[in-house]
Amino acid sequence: MFVRIPVLIHIAGKAKPVEGKTHTVSANGALIAIMEPLAEGVKVTIENPKTQAKVEAKVVRPPQITAEGSLIPMEFSAPSPTFWNIFFPPTVN
Repeated sequence: MFVRIPVLIHIAGKAKPVEGKTHTVSANGALIAIMEPLAEGVKVTIENPKTQAKVEAKVVRPPQITAEGSLIPMEFSAPSPTFWNIFFPPTVN
């Protein structure tokens, strides 16, 4: 689902979180735009500042560099369908 949600990305070893915005979101993760690229496999904590909810995630592919910064695909360590406060219909196989 395409939606712009401000997020904070907490990266191990960094004192301050990195500000970003979602590009697309799902119950399993998001494509997030931040200014700096992150390598595939990096583990992060994504925070939704509006709800103050946090979820563990990892970068699943190298970033795509755009005018907005780096578009980084991140996957939650476990599905979190309520993290974005958006209703995701069940998947039909």
